Amino acid sequence: MIDKQELTRVIEAELAGSELFVVQVTVSRDNIVEVLLDSMGDVTIDDCVRVNNAVLAAFDRDVEDYELTVGSYGITSPLLVPRQYEKNLGGEVEVLTADGRKLHGTLTQVGAEDFTVEVPAKVKIEGKKRPVVQQQPLTMRYDEIKYTKNIIKV
Repeated sequence: MIDKQELTRVIEAELAGSELFVVQVTVSRDNIVEVLLDSMGDVTIDDCVRVNNAVLAAFDRDVEDYELTVGSYGITSPLLVPRQYEKNLGGEVEVLTADGRKLHGTLTQVGAEDFTVEVPAKVKIEGKKRPVVQQQPLTMRYDEIKYTKNIIKV
C-alpha cells in the first residue's frame, strides 16, 4: 500500500513555488489514490498531468499496484484547508455550524485556527422602535463547524 505521507511529500515538492496546493489526498485499502488540488488562480489539465507524472515517477507501478486520479477540487465542494478560505476572502459563504445553524455571510478574515464571517443580525438601536439589520462579525474555529461552502451567484 502506498504511504500517504510519502505521497503527500512528493506532491507538495512538485507544487513548491507555484500557486497550487494540495486539498486532499486519499489512499483506499485497494490502493486507489485520489489527489485533489486547488490554486489561488486556476488549476489546469497541465497542472494535473504534472502532478500525475511526478507521482508515477516516485511510485513504481510494478512495485505498487495502484490506480491514480489527479483533479481539481470542485468550486461547489466544502472548503477543507485554510488556503481555500484565503482564496475566497471577500466572497459569500454558507457555514453549517456544529449545532446545526446555517449561516450566510461574507468571509472577512482567515487565520491558522479560525475564520471570520460577517453575518446579518438584528440589532436593537437605542431610540428606534424596531431592530435594524447590521453586519456582525462572527469568528469560528475550523474544528467547530461541519462545513463552509462558497455561494455561487450567476
